[in-house]
Formats: sequence, C-alpha cells, structure tokens
Amino acid sequence: MTSRTATLIGFCAILLWSTLALFTAMSGRVPPFQLVAMTFIIGGLLILAITALRGNLSRIRPTPASFALGLYGPFGDTALYYAAVKTAPPAEANLIHYLWPLLIVLFAALLPGAGLKPRHLVGALIGLVATGLLVSGGLGTGGGLALGHGLAALGAFVWASYSVVSRRFANVPSESLCITMLGCAVPALALHLAFETTLWSLTSVEWAGALGLGLGSIGLAFVVWDIGMKHGDVALLGVASYAAPVLSTLILVLFGYAPASWLLGASCALIVVGALVASGGGRKG
Repeated sequence: MTSRTATLIGFCAILLWSTLALFTAMSGRVPPFQLVAMTFIIGGLLILAITALRGNLSRIRPTPASFALGLYGPFGDTALYYAAVKTAPPAEANLIHYLWPLLIVLFAALLPGAGLKPRHLVGALIGLVATGLLVSGGLGTGGGLALGHGLAALGAFVWASYSVVSRRFANVPSESLCITMLGCAVPALALHLAFETTLWSLTSVEWAGALGLGLGSIGLAFVVWDIGMKHGDVALLGVASYAAPVLSTLILVLFGYAPASWLLGASCALIVVGALVASGGGRKG
C-alpha cells in the first residue's frame, strides 16, 4: 500500500467522525457503558467479517502491547465521549473533544527530535480560549454541564496521546483491531452490569444511533484512521482532521440536536484556527 492510498483511506475516518456526535445524540437513553459494549461488538464483528471475506484472518492477532493501547485509546476515549455527550449539550461536548487535533500537534512537538515552537503555544492558547467560551456559556446551567465538559476534555487527551503513540505500532496489522475491539467490549459490559441499568426497549432512533456508531463512526473509522496514521501522511491527515469539528457541529445543528448560535460558531472557528496555527498550516517541522 502506498502512502497516498493510506492517506486517502485515513480521510474516510474524518468523514465518518463527522457523524459521531449525531449518532451519539440519537442513541438517547442508552447508558454510556452499554453503548460502548454494543458499538464495539458491532464494529469488531464488522471488521472481522470484512477481514474474513478478504482472506486475511491470519492478520487479526494483536500484540499484548497493541491490545493494551486499544484499551487505553479507543475504549477509554469512546467511553468518555459517550458520557460527555450525554451529560452536556452535544455540540459543546463535541467541540471540546475536538481539541485532540491540537493536542496531537503539541504532543508530537515534544517527541525526541522535535521541539515546542511559539506557534504551538499560540495555537494551544487559541484552543483554550475556544473552550473557555463554551464552558463559560454552559456553567450557569448546572454542575452536570461542568462534568460533561471535563469528560470531553479528558477524552481529547486520551485520543491525542493514543494517536501519537500508535505510530510506534506500524508493524501491527490494522485488521487486529477487530480482536481489540471485541476484547474492549468485555470490560465495558462488566462496568455496565456493575454501575448501570440495562436498557433494551430502544426506539427506532436509538437503535439507528447505536448501529450508526458501531458500523461507521466507531467500527470502520478506527480501522481507516489506524491505516492512515501508520502508513499515510500524518501531517496532512492532522490538518484535514481540523474539518471534523466544523462538519460535526453543522450536522448536529441541521438535525436539530444543537441550536445555532454565535457562541457555538465562534468556538468552532477558534478551535480550527488554533489547530491550524499550531500545525503551521500543515508544514512539517
């Protein structure tokens, strides 16, 4: 696979993630850990089926380290994101979570051989201003919003650090994510049974949200992002990912899950600007 092909495949993750907030909001009353278990089982089985049809079942075995990283990244971030969207206004939680492209730039700058430059700090400051706008607009309505904001920010940290570290696992086949995802469903189910009440009487909209997450925003998205990060142009994918919060927020507004407002628009624009400034417009170095 060429770098160009892998990069194009990675772009698909950005498009799929633009529906993540919508499908999560559509899942409605489904408890967060139950939703993680459902979507990871659906996504894992989908990837396993595709891998089997392609005759690549020999590539599905993860290493212990890559499996542990999957527990930290995809499982940890997804659980935090679902909980955030269900405890704060979806658009606000979604935008705060989309600080992860900016954090990827900052984390990458701290790697050996790189360096933290003034533009990284300026970009981080712009991103913090955007987050401050959202939080200041929501804190007045209760403590639940503050919790949701915090969960979204923690999810952004988890996903950014996972994405940077995953570059060290380029030799692990992306198909192995099917086993990692199915494995991650086990602790999610255990946490659900321990702390949540199971809900199976879902509406058609809630089932559509869960299926949309499992098949697309969680299932396929994790695999195509993994391919892009391991074999594609990471810098280009990083810059392209800044479009995701814009697309995602627009979709929430269009489907009536978030009201259009100047605060939401300004925060969205600042997050994108901050990430672009930090990345130097996609320049390497």
